Order: sequence, then C-alpha cells, then structure tokens
Amino acid sequence: MTGNGDSGAMGGLSALPSSPPGADLRTVPPPGRVRGQQDTHRLGYRGPSACAAAGITYRQLDYWARTGLVEPSVRPAHGSGSQRLYGFRDVLTLKIVKRLLDAGVSLHSIRAAVQALRTVELSELPSLVLMSDGATVYRCSSAVDMAELLSGGRGIFGIAVGAVWADVEQALSRLHAERADTGEPVAADHPEDELARRRRMR
Repeated sequence: MTGNGDSGAMGGLSALPSSPPGADLRTVPPPGRVRGQQDTHRLGYRGPSACAAAGITYRQLDYWARTGLVEPSVRPAHGSGSQRLYGFRDVLTLKIVKRLLDAGVSLHSIRAAVQALRTVELSELPSLVLMSDGATVYRCSSAVDMAELLSGGRGIFGIAVGAVWADVEQALSRLHAERADTGEPVAADHPEDELARRRRMR
C-alpha cells in the first residue's frame, strides 16, 4: 500500500495518501462544545462513569491504565484511594479500543493506533474513519483512502470516529463529572431531571 512517508513513524495506524478535493467522507457534522472540552476549566469523569460511557468493565479500565494503553489525562491515580479522572478524549479512545478488541484486532496494533490517535487534533477526530484488516489499523479521511484499502480484496471493517464521538458525548451528558481545578461536582443533564423540576414547581 502506498503511504505518505510517515506511516513507519505512526506504527500500526498508517497514514494513507491525501485525497483530491470533493472526495471527503465527512458525513458526521463537527461536534458542538461538549462538557469535557469547556474553555474555562476541564471536566473529568471518574472510573465508573468512564466505564459506563465506553462500555467496558472497571477491570479493563484499570488494566489499560496500569499498562499505559489509555491513561487518564485529567488526573492520574496517585497512591491508594486517589481517584483517576478521565477527559472526553480519553473516554472516546477507550470506546474505540473496545470496538477494535471486539473486532479481533491484536493488542499490539491497537496500542500503535492509540499512540497515533494522540497526535491527531481533536477537531479532526470526528471526520476520521479507522479501517482494519484485523492485523493493522489504518486511518482514512476520504473515499480515495478507503478505495485503496478495499482494492486489495482483503476483508476490511471500519469505525467512524464521528459516530463513536456522538455515542460518547450522549452517554457522558447523562453522567456526573467534576471540575479538575476545584473538584466541584457537575450534575448530569438528564432530561427526566428537568421534567422532575417542572413538576415540583407546579
């Protein structure tokens, strides 16, 4: 497969050649501001919330943190009793890792993919599509990229990062967060909570 010269530096997540204008696959609109990406302060999610949003077990979360696969960027654990805090991007990565594992991708390739994803700008993630043949993970940003992968006749599956983003964003909106700077809890935005408040006001 033809690369753009930096695929070796990116490990298992190979960069495919650039595409001509008009071939963009951006079917998911750019996301709005999520609670975890506020300008004034960072929000973090404790382990149970991160697990719930990513669809993983706490055992997986703990193992991936201890082995450096996906570590909490807001606040790492410091000794017994301390609470890790995961940011939005962390939870998004956790969910992508879960989907790659469920598809049978090797942990070695997943680790390389995670490392490469860390170099992608947050604003670019919703338009990204990850493709894999089970052995290697590739990133695609256009129909040309996907066509090149499929032309080899291999069995390929894909993950639209924008769709995963939307799932995580929706899940986290229903879970409690806390401010990284003050530890102040931030209540979840449950629609039923608003309904309950209106009933109490009657």
